Amino acid sequence: MPSRHRLTALPGRLDKSLSALAPELSRTRLSALIKSGEVTVNGKAVTRAAHVLKGGENLEFSVPEARPAQPAARQIPLEIVYEDKHLLVINKPAGLVVHPAAGHADDTLVNALLAHCGKSLSGIGGEARPGIVHRLDKDTSGLLVVAKNDAAHQGLAKQFSARAVVHEPSGEGTERMAQKEISRIYIAFSWGLPKQAKGTIDAALGRAVGNRKKMAIVHAM
Repeated sequence: MPSRHRLTALPGRLDKSLSALAPELSRTRLSALIKSGEVTVNGKAVTRAAHVLKGGENLEFSVPEARPAQPAARQIPLEIVYEDKHLLVINKPAGLVVHPAAGHADDTLVNALLAHCGKSLSGIGGEARPGIVHRLDKDTSGLLVVAKNDAAHQGLAKQFSARAVVHEPSGEGTERMAQKEISRIYIAFSWGLPKQAKGTIDAALGRAVGNRKKMAIVHAM
Protein backbone atom coordinates (compact mmCIF):
# COMPACT_ATOMS: atom_id res chain seq x y z
CA MET A 1 0.00 0.00 0.00
CA PRO A 2 1.34 3.48 -0.87
CA SER A 3 1.87 5.80 2.08
CA ARG A 4 -0.08 9.07 2.04
CA HIS A 5 1.58 12.25 3.35
CA ARG A 6 -0.31 15.37 4.44
CA LEU A 7 1.93 18.27 5.43
CA THR A 8 1.78 22.00 6.12
CA ALA A 9 4.12 23.86 3.80
CA LEU A 10 7.12 25.90 4.85
CA PRO A 11 7.84 29.12 2.95
CA GLY A 12 10.21 28.78 0.00
CA ARG A 13 10.71 26.35 -2.88
CA LEU A 14 8.40 23.35 -3.01
CA ASP A 15 11.21 20.80 -3.22
CA LYS A 16 13.13 22.31 -0.30
CA SER A 17 9.98 22.53 1.82
CA LEU A 18 9.20 18.86 1.19
CA SER A 19 12.80 17.88 1.90
CA ALA A 20 12.67 19.58 5.29
CA LEU A 21 9.25 18.14 6.15
CA ALA A 22 9.92 14.60 4.90
CA PRO A 23 13.63 13.97 5.59
CA GLU A 24 13.16 10.21 5.25
CA LEU A 25 12.75 10.70 1.48
CA SER A 26 15.66 11.68 -0.76
CA ARG A 27 15.65 14.90 -2.80
CA THR A 28 15.77 12.78 -5.95
CA ARG A 29 12.67 10.83 -4.88
CA LEU A 30 10.77 14.01 -3.99
CA SER A 31 11.73 15.70 -7.26
CA ALA A 32 10.44 12.68 -9.18
CA LEU A 33 7.13 12.80 -7.29
CA ILE A 34 6.76 16.51 -8.07
CA LYS A 35 7.61 16.05 -11.75
CA SER A 36 5.10 13.21 -12.12
CA GLY A 37 2.29 15.34 -10.67
CA GLU A 38 1.95 13.34 -7.46
CA VAL A 39 2.32 16.41 -5.22
CA THR A 40 -0.64 18.74 -4.71
CA VAL A 41 -0.64 22.22 -3.19
CA ASN A 42 -4.05 23.11 -1.74
CA GLY A 43 -5.55 20.34 -3.85
CA LYS A 44 -3.90 21.30 -7.16
CA ALA A 45 -1.07 19.31 -8.73
CA VAL A 46 2.21 21.23 -9.05
CA THR A 47 4.94 19.83 -11.30
CA ARG A 48 7.64 22.49 -10.77
CA ALA A 49 10.18 21.81 -8.02
CA ALA A 50 10.98 25.55 -7.93
CA HIS A 51 7.36 26.51 -7.24
CA VAL A 52 7.44 29.11 -4.45
CA LEU A 53 5.30 28.54 -1.36
CA LYS A 54 4.10 31.26 0.97
CA GLY A 55 3.93 28.86 3.90
CA GLY A 56 0.86 27.25 5.43
CA GLU A 57 -0.40 25.61 2.25
CA ASN A 58 -1.68 22.04 2.41
CA LEU A 59 0.73 19.62 0.74
CA GLU A 60 -0.30 16.08 -0.14
CA PHE A 61 1.42 13.24 -1.98
CA SER A 62 1.57 9.46 -2.02
CA VAL A 63 4.74 7.39 -2.03
CA PRO A 64 4.47 3.99 -3.75
CA GLU A 65 5.48 1.05 -1.61
CA ALA A 66 9.14 0.25 -2.15
CA ARG A 67 9.96 -3.14 -3.61
CA PRO A 68 12.24 -5.24 -1.42
CA ALA A 69 15.80 -5.35 -2.67
CA GLN A 70 17.26 -8.67 -3.78
CA PRO A 71 21.01 -8.22 -3.45
CA ALA A 72 23.40 -10.31 -5.53
CA ALA A 73 26.70 -11.85 -4.51
CA ARG A 74 29.80 -9.80 -5.29
CA GLN A 75 33.44 -10.47 -4.55
CA ILE A 76 34.41 -7.70 -2.12
CA PRO A 77 37.42 -8.22 0.20
CA LEU A 78 36.46 -8.92 3.81
CA GLU A 79 38.63 -8.82 6.91
CA ILE A 80 37.28 -11.78 8.86
CA VAL A 81 38.33 -11.71 12.51
CA TYR A 82 36.52 -14.92 13.51
CA GLU A 83 34.29 -17.51 11.84
CA ASP A 84 32.58 -20.79 12.72
CA LYS A 85 29.45 -22.62 11.54
CA HIS A 86 27.16 -20.26 13.47
CA LEU A 87 28.56 -16.78 12.98
CA LEU A 88 31.40 -14.66 11.72
CA VAL A 89 32.91 -11.39 12.91
CA ILE A 90 33.89 -8.81 10.31
CA ASN A 91 36.16 -5.81 10.79
CA LYS A 92 34.11 -3.41 8.66
CA PRO A 93 36.12 -0.61 7.06
CA ALA A 94 34.88 2.97 6.88
CA GLY A 95 33.12 3.66 3.59
CA LEU A 96 31.44 0.26 3.31
CA VAL A 97 27.64 0.29 3.51
CA VAL A 98 26.19 -2.63 5.48
CA HIS A 99 23.09 -3.40 3.39
CA PRO A 100 21.68 -2.22 0.02
CA ALA A 101 20.17 1.26 0.04
CA ALA A 102 19.68 4.15 -2.35
CA GLY A 103 22.87 4.58 -4.35
CA HIS A 104 24.38 1.34 -3.04
CA ALA A 105 22.73 -1.63 -4.72
CA ASP A 106 25.67 -4.00 -5.18
CA ASP A 107 28.68 -2.69 -3.26
CA THR A 108 27.67 -3.44 0.32
CA LEU A 109 28.71 -5.82 3.07
CA VAL A 110 25.63 -7.93 2.30
CA ASN A 111 26.82 -8.43 -1.29
CA ALA A 112 30.22 -9.52 0.03
CA LEU A 113 28.62 -11.88 2.57
CA LEU A 114 26.52 -13.54 -0.12
CA ALA A 115 29.70 -14.21 -2.10
CA HIS A 116 31.50 -15.58 0.97
CA CYS A 117 28.70 -17.54 2.65
CA GLY A 118 26.26 -18.26 -0.15
CA LYS A 119 22.92 -19.30 1.32
CA SER A 120 24.44 -19.97 4.75
CA LEU A 121 23.10 -16.76 6.28
CA SER A 122 20.21 -16.02 8.61
CA GLY A 123 16.99 -15.10 6.83
CA ILE A 124 15.37 -13.24 9.73
CA GLY A 125 16.40 -9.85 8.34
CA GLY A 126 14.70 -10.58 5.02
CA GLU A 127 16.17 -10.78 1.52
CA ALA A 128 17.77 -7.35 1.79
CA ARG A 129 19.63 -8.04 5.06
CA PRO A 130 20.66 -11.70 5.27
CA GLY A 131 22.73 -12.40 8.37
CA ILE A 132 22.66 -8.82 9.61
CA VAL A 133 22.09 -8.70 13.38
CA HIS A 134 23.28 -5.15 14.01
CA ARG A 135 24.81 -2.46 11.84
CA LEU A 136 27.41 0.27 11.68
CA ASP A 137 27.06 3.50 9.72
CA LYS A 138 28.80 3.77 6.35
CA ASP A 139 31.60 6.00 7.63
CA THR A 140 32.10 4.01 10.84
CA SER A 141 34.67 1.23 11.05
CA GLY A 142 34.60 -1.57 13.59
CA LEU A 143 33.61 -5.13 14.43
CA LEU A 144 30.28 -6.42 13.16
CA VAL A 145 28.78 -9.82 14.02
CA VAL A 146 26.95 -11.75 11.28
CA ALA A 147 24.59 -14.70 11.90
CA LYS A 148 24.81 -17.76 9.65
CA ASN A 149 21.48 -19.24 10.74
CA ASP A 150 18.22 -18.14 12.33
CA ALA A 151 18.97 -19.70 15.71
CA ALA A 152 22.24 -17.77 15.97
CA HIS A 153 20.47 -14.60 14.82
CA GLN A 154 17.78 -14.90 17.48
CA GLY A 155 20.32 -15.64 20.20
CA LEU A 156 22.65 -12.83 19.19
CA ALA A 157 19.84 -10.30 18.89
CA LYS A 158 18.59 -11.18 22.36
CA GLN A 159 22.03 -11.01 23.89
CA PHE A 160 22.97 -7.79 22.13
CA SER A 161 19.82 -6.19 23.52
CA ALA A 162 20.82 -7.44 26.97
CA ARG A 163 24.41 -6.25 26.36
CA ALA A 164 25.85 -9.74 26.65
CA VAL A 165 28.19 -11.59 24.34
CA VAL A 166 27.57 -15.32 24.17
CA HIS A 167 30.12 -17.16 22.08
CA GLU A 168 32.69 -19.12 24.04
CA PRO A 169 34.46 -22.35 23.00
CA SER A 170 34.40 -25.10 25.62
CA GLY A 171 37.21 -27.36 26.77
CA GLU A 172 35.72 -30.46 25.06
CA GLY A 173 36.05 -29.05 21.54
CA THR A 174 32.38 -28.17 21.33
CA GLU A 175 30.82 -24.75 21.55
CA ARG A 176 28.61 -23.56 24.35
CA MET A 177 26.83 -20.32 25.02
CA ALA A 178 27.76 -18.38 28.14
CA GLN A 179 26.68 -14.88 29.03
CA LYS A 180 29.39 -12.29 29.50
CA GLU A 181 29.32 -8.56 29.71
CA ILE A 182 29.87 -6.76 26.43
CA SER A 183 31.39 -3.33 26.13
CA ARG A 184 30.82 -1.17 23.06
CA ILE A 185 33.39 1.56 22.67
CA TYR A 186 33.07 4.27 20.02
CA ILE A 187 36.00 6.52 19.14
CA ALA A 188 35.35 9.74 17.22
CA PHE A 189 37.06 12.98 16.29
CA SER A 190 35.34 16.21 17.29
CA TRP A 191 35.81 19.69 15.87
CA GLY A 192 36.56 22.24 18.54
CA LEU A 193 36.74 21.83 22.30
CA PRO A 194 33.48 21.06 24.17
CA LYS A 195 32.82 23.31 27.14
CA GLN A 196 32.02 20.30 29.34
CA ALA A 197 34.01 17.09 29.68
CA LYS A 198 30.83 15.01 29.64
CA GLY A 199 27.07 15.40 29.60
CA THR A 200 23.77 14.23 28.15
CA ILE A 201 21.96 15.62 25.12
CA ASP A 202 18.27 14.74 25.20
CA ALA A 203 16.79 15.97 21.92
CA ALA A 204 15.32 14.70 18.66
CA LEU A 205 17.77 14.11 15.80
CA GLY A 206 17.05 14.37 12.08
CA ARG A 207 18.50 15.44 8.75
CA ALA A 208 19.99 18.92 8.91
CA VAL A 209 17.97 21.49 6.97
CA GLY A 210 20.05 22.56 3.99
CA ASN A 211 22.49 19.64 4.22
CA ARG A 212 21.04 16.13 4.12
CA LYS A 213 24.47 14.60 4.71
CA LYS A 214 24.52 15.96 8.25
CA MET A 215 22.42 15.09 11.28
CA ALA A 216 21.26 17.81 13.66
CA ILE A 217 18.85 18.52 16.49
CA VAL A 218 15.43 19.12 14.95
CA HIS A 219 12.59 21.03 16.52
CA ALA A 220 8.89 20.29 16.06
CA MET A 221 7.14 22.55 13.59
